[in-house]
Amino acid sequence: MNFEFTPEQTEFREAVRRFAEKHLAAGKLARAHDPAHPWDVAKLMGKQGLLGITMPEADGGQEGTLMDAVIAIETVASVCPRSADVVQAGNFGPVRVLAEYGTPLQKQKYLTRILAGEAVISVGMTEPEAGSAVTDLRTTATAEGHGFRINGSKVFVTHSGYADVILAYVRFGPGVGGIGSVLIDTKSEGLRRGEPSAFMSGEEWTQLYFDNVYVPPEMVVLREGGFKKQIAGFNVERIGNTSRSLALGRYAFECARQWAMQRKQFGKLLCEFQGLQWKFADMKMKLDAGQLLLYRAAANADRGFPSAEETAIAKAFCNQAGFDVANEALQVMGGTGYSQEELVEYCVRRCRGWMIAGGSIEILKNRIAEGVFERTFSQRAG
Repeated sequence: MNFEFTPEQTEFREAVRRFAEKHLAAGKLARAHDPAHPWDVAKLMGKQGLLGITMPEADGGQEGTLMDAVIAIETVASVCPRSADVVQAGNFGPVRVLAEYGTPLQKQKYLTRILAGEAVISVGMTEPEAGSAVTDLRTTATAEGHGFRINGSKVFVTHSGYADVILAYVRFGPGVGGIGSVLIDTKSEGLRRGEPSAFMSGEEWTQLYFDNVYVPPEMVVLREGGFKKQIAGFNVERIGNTSRSLALGRYAFECARQWAMQRKQFGKLLCEFQGLQWKFADMKMKLDAGQLLLYRAAANADRGFPSAEETAIAKAFCNQAGFDVANEALQVMGGTGYSQEELVEYCVRRCRGWMIAGGSIEILKNRIAEGVFERTFSQRAG
């Protein structure tokens, strides 16, 4: 097996690195502590072709691969961790569902601006009573004429404070087969944002309330029976989550490595203490193991074999590894790592959130176990 990048991938990575060092390095600290969306970065990335990497040229994309998108996240994060979120938003999650299943009208109205870095799409998935048990969602789509009235609410919606459009999971009918999705413009009458909630990551999200919001027929993305298609897109989104976890762990590792080669205590460099050498060896092993699992999931998905099991294994491992490595890096750097004058503490906070978002580690382990035993295990009472 060949574990090296192709010449094209290597050239792409270096081009992204040059872009990041030129445009993103200088403001990385301030950007990480600003809850607002970095629109300036998004527009620069749109011009650079870093949004819509995997999407068809006809839709404004670059016709690239998932591996290309992973490389972009890793490379941007190595220079500016916060800006990796912009790559994620423009390549994974709801924007992929829109690109895959959206109509030409829907793409013209929203996708063009999203890939230019001028707009953001959010996914309205989690509800007060439907988190990991997402199929328990209660937001309803009731037919009215040719369109639908949407009633319900969504919580923990990334970008919800400033998104232009919501890809909302809704219930057209009973059961899993009754679930589909619609696009809801955030300017729609009846859509209300709650008060912003501040999270450990530094982000601010709002609860979304849909009070008889009218969705015309041309804004329906997937009707009844669309849940599995949506989850397939969400499964790919996990690769982006996984990439950021590992990339921020690696960023923190590199900060701590440089620190250990310069900082002295008791007349010795930190890197000369065996206890710290073992810490770095453990961190390196976790990062390299996670890298292989991530690349396996992305490469196989590019070959047309997107594996829910491989994606779950990669995300569960890399979420834990990214957090563990960032946490150990903070410990190595002591008070400096704990301060907001460095981005190591930021990496710890962000990595901790990804252990919950996009499928918690516990839920992923349930899915992995189903593959081990080749059967499903219901988590529902009774």
